[in-house]
Amino acid sequence: MASLSLGLSLSRKKNISRNAAVERKNLITVCRFSVKTLIDRSCFETIDDSAPEFVNFASILEQILSHRLKGQITWFGYESPRSFWDYIRVACSKVPHSCICSIENMENVSSSRAKGRAWIRVALMEKRLSEYVTAALRDFKTTRRFYDDGAIVLGEEANMLAGMLLGLNAIDFSFCLKGEGLDGSFPAVIDYTPYLKFTQSSDSISSDEEELRTLGSSGSESSTPENIGPPFIMDENSWYNKCKRVEQKYRLALEQKGYLEELVRLREAQLSDSVSQNKLLLQRIERTELNHKLEKEQLEYIIVELQDQLKSFHSLGQLSADASLSQISFDPGQSQDGNGKHEGSHLTRGKEDTPSLLGLCGSLTSVASYKSLTSLKSSEYLASPTTEMTSPGLTPS
Repeated sequence: MASLSLGLSLSRKKNISRNAAVERKNLITVCRFSVKTLIDRSCFETIDDSAPEFVNFASILEQILSHRLKGQITWFGYESPRSFWDYIRVACSKVPHSCICSIENMENVSSSRAKGRAWIRVALMEKRLSEYVTAALRDFKTTRRFYDDGAIVLGEEANMLAGMLLGLNAIDFSFCLKGEGLDGSFPAVIDYTPYLKFTQSSDSISSDEEELRTLGSSGSESSTPENIGPPFIMDENSWYNKCKRVEQKYRLALEQKGYLEELVRLREAQLSDSVSQNKLLLQRIERTELNHKLEKEQLEYIIVELQDQLKSFHSLGQLSADASLSQISFDPGQSQDGNGKHEGSHLTRGKEDTPSLLGLCGSLTSVASYKSLTSLKSSEYLASPTTEMTSPGLTPS
């Protein structure tokens, strides 16, 4: 049992080391492909945040710099996750005229991952990304402190990475440091689709079928008793090689199938997130439209009320004007001479019997009309019949 457990642990370690080696090789290979596609794209247009080649390259570089990155041990013994910016900030602090301090003091970038993404963009615009990575890798003590064994930056692939990034200095980049690409809440996802080539043609299919037929025929022939002997031993190597080739093709197809299934799962998750966000936006739009409708109804009601008040003000002004005209028409002494007084009294005596004047006289009995009449009577310019009778030097006619 002990030997069995030891053998299982050894096989498990071998599988882990093999998977880590395959992962490192794949990341470096995909990074080389992404740099090549960036250089090809730059021949026709300027590279910015909207270019899918750059988005993929930034995700690949972030995955490489985050490969087997150690976590930060807190006071309580727990390990909190780290970003590659923590390593770059320390390892590139001695680079002359670096952009580390300016990125550290950016106001619109708060998280560590967002600062690392901003550093990638600024270094590409400065055409110094290879210089920063080379300076960081030379500080082996700091690199060893931040990364575990088996990391890309601790292996031979690191020198290849610095050489690949040197070709990006010939590209003119233009980035906005306030866009959605600096959002540190979303992980970096690599799209392997542009680098997969399914070049299986009819010739390859026929060759595979031929190999399978030969394998089957060889197996059937070997099962017969007359073919047992030296001819089978002579064809054993060719049979083994054919079997190996078929096995390799099968594993390659299986790996591509697994990747495509993972890609479909990722796209389904993104689609579900987009559908939920779309529902929230529709609900927000409905609430906004309802609020606008209520505000419109309130404004219409206020407008109607203001129009009614304006009409009432016009009617009150007209009534006050009529009242002032009636007061002037009922004034008994409008002139100081005798003719004027007799004419005014004659007009008033001629109009006293009309019903309209009686109605107006009723309206003059209000407090305001009474005050106006008393003020007219108290004026020294108006003369009453009693004063004419009692004034010296005048005799009644």
